[in-house]
This record gives sequence, structure tokens and C-alpha cells, in this order.
Amino acid sequence: MIHFDLKCARGHGFDSWFQSSAAFDSLRLAGHVACPTCGSTEVEKALMAPRVRPSRTAAPVPAAESTLRAPRNEAEAALAELRRKVEENATYVGGNFAREARAIHEGAKPGRPIYGEAKPEEARALLEEGVPVLPLPFTPGRKAN
Repeated sequence: MIHFDLKCARGHGFDSWFQSSAAFDSLRLAGHVACPTCGSTEVEKALMAPRVRPSRTAAPVPAAESTLRAPRNEAEAALAELRRKVEENATYVGGNFAREARAIHEGAKPGRPIYGEAKPEEARALLEEGVPVLPLPFTPGRKAN
């Protein structure tokens, strides 16, 4: 995993982790890397200082900060709070979101708050069927081992 400081075309700074530099490039070109402040997908790597430990006997370098750094402004604080509430009160269903939402709406499964991921055409179909769904202003964190 590699950590990048990023900057959007409007000058908003943020950070994220990627599997590799090539993975970042691939996701950025596909429009999957977006500014959390304005939603712009015109994102570039920002200048950042490398974290290098001079020797094995030197003091350890502080651990990388959490992916969700302390909010820099009110909008980031509101988004962080929304994310915390969603993750605390709803069940993450991943890529099964459309199927789960439809089953709950039709009464085939018990009602409960869920969140996950859906392709644009799946989300559009849910809305056309009258299933109450909303896009989240953040990408759900995936649990991976």
C-alpha cells in the first residue's frame, strides 16, 4: 500500500491509500478518484516529503495518520460525521446493494438500514422502481485481510 497526498483542480488537498502507483493512475483515469470537498475527478498527486528512517538505531518514524485525518473545515467535519453515523448504524452489503435494497423494498427481507455499492444503471433501475436510495458523498471502506 502507498499513501498519496492529493490535490484537485480547485486546489483542495486530501489524502488516500492505493495498492500501488499504477493502481492510482488506473483509478484516476477511470474517474474513480474524487475530491471529498467538491467532487472533482481532476485529481493529481501533490508534492509530499518522503518518510525515510535514517538508520535502524534511529528513533522510529511516527505511524502514518489515519485515512480519515482530522477535518480541515466544516464540510469535511460534516462528511466525517455522516460517514461515522452511516457505518455505525447501517449494514455494509458491498456489491449486493441493489439486490438487498430491492428485497427489502419488496418485503422479501426484513427492513434495516444498509449501504453498499451499485453500478449507475443499477441505481437508476432502483429509483425507477420506486426504491428509496441515495448516493453517499464518500466511498465505503472495504474490509480486506
